[in-house]
Amino acid sequence: MQNSRRKFLQQIGATSLIASASPFTSLAAQEKAEERILHYGKAISPNDKIRIGVIGYGVQGHFDLRTALKVPGVELAGICDLYPGRLDNAKEEFGNEIFTTRDYRELLNKKEIDAILICTTDVWHARMTLDALAAGKHVYCEKPMIYKINEGYPVMTAAKKSGKVVQIGSQRVSSIGYAKAKELLAAGDIGKLNMVNAVYDRQSSIGSWEYTIPKDADASTTDWEKFISITGKKMPFDAKKFFWWRAFKEVGTGVAGDLFIHLLSGTHLITNSKGPESIYSTGQFSYWKDGRNMPDVMSGVMQYPDSPEHPAFQLTLQVNFISGTGGQEVIQLVGSEGVIQVQGNNITVKHSLMPEAPGFGGYDSLFTFSKSMQNEMQKDYDAKWTPEQRKRKTKEDIVFKAPAGYSDHLDHFTNFFDAIRTGKPVVEDAEFGFRAAVPALACNESYFTKKIINWDPVALKLK
Repeated sequence: MQNSRRKFLQQIGATSLIASASPFTSLAAQEKAEERILHYGKAISPNDKIRIGVIGYGVQGHFDLRTALKVPGVELAGICDLYPGRLDNAKEEFGNEIFTTRDYRELLNKKEIDAILICTTDVWHARMTLDALAAGKHVYCEKPMIYKINEGYPVMTAAKKSGKVVQIGSQRVSSIGYAKAKELLAAGDIGKLNMVNAVYDRQSSIGSWEYTIPKDADASTTDWEKFISITGKKMPFDAKKFFWWRAFKEVGTGVAGDLFIHLLSGTHLITNSKGPESIYSTGQFSYWKDGRNMPDVMSGVMQYPDSPEHPAFQLTLQVNFISGTGGQEVIQLVGSEGVIQVQGNNITVKHSLMPEAPGFGGYDSLFTFSKSMQNEMQKDYDAKWTPEQRKRKTKEDIVFKAPAGYSDHLDHFTNFFDAIRTGKPVVEDAEFGFRAAVPALACNESYFTKKIINWDPVALKLK
């Protein structure tokens, strides 16, 4: 069986590790590069080959397939898409011999296929995952794992019973940067966590899902009736719903299912959280008024309860599709003694420690008292607290940078195929995917109902 080694590359500020808390102090004398990048150390044998089929060959299907094929021993065995132009594209890329189909069940029936990549519209995720597991395939399913909360229970049950590997496609949970942020938080480097602020902004038409629609798009070329059959509703053909599906609640899950879930997955990994107990969301249509019915600006507020995994904290989520920042992705974990800022795969830790002595004087009520009272209380304060106790303690900042060209997407797929080959657990199984999907989907429910959604993260049920 193929061996793999985990390495991590870390570039550190000159004195950062000397000042940081255990267990990092032991690294101070080491080189400034500690490798933890996933890669294969020996050749793949024929028995280790994994043959994959791809369902949904749109934007994410292309990205996922390209990355998956970078992992040694992975071979493409078939592609499914409803739009024939994408199947033509597949043959142009991989040759006319590559198996293509508009019916995903034909992929599931191919015995030589070991694993399925589900890169389709959100509304199809649960159905295809269940069908793939029933066909004996390993499953890599794009996020969110489900379209509706109640779909998660049968998916989790099927995943456990199948004995097959199921991994959800929020690649940041395999990030070396997120792993380091998790270690720093657990080591108490920023004190006690109390708040997480997470932002994923964009400022472009493509970033807002206005993808190019082919000139031949019609009900026939998109197999429209099959596309909407999972919804149980009749809808007139709409090329936007087919090609811009994230923007429409009938088949997609909006910014919550696309981007909130990245922020949730990352936060859950770093904090080791089971999830929030209350979720509220609000949104608006600010700029991309193109027929969509999911907002282009959205915020969420979630309360995470005190638990064995972490102290109580509040999570704020933000997506702005017309952001004058030009676009940004950042998770900021705020503790009582500092902040961990996660930007992509890079980490910055800044510290701010309160003095031991309480505040006295300055912007204080002291100056409003009589002079005699001020003098008496100043003497009392000086007698109780030394000048050293009145100073703020200092702690060096820390900077971690991933190596140039690092890809958490590749690490995520390497984890998936490693799990198939070795039987080790994946980093984002069906339960993790469900725990991340629920608060994202609850944000949509809250947005439309204008209500707070209450959730039991231990029992995994709505209250």
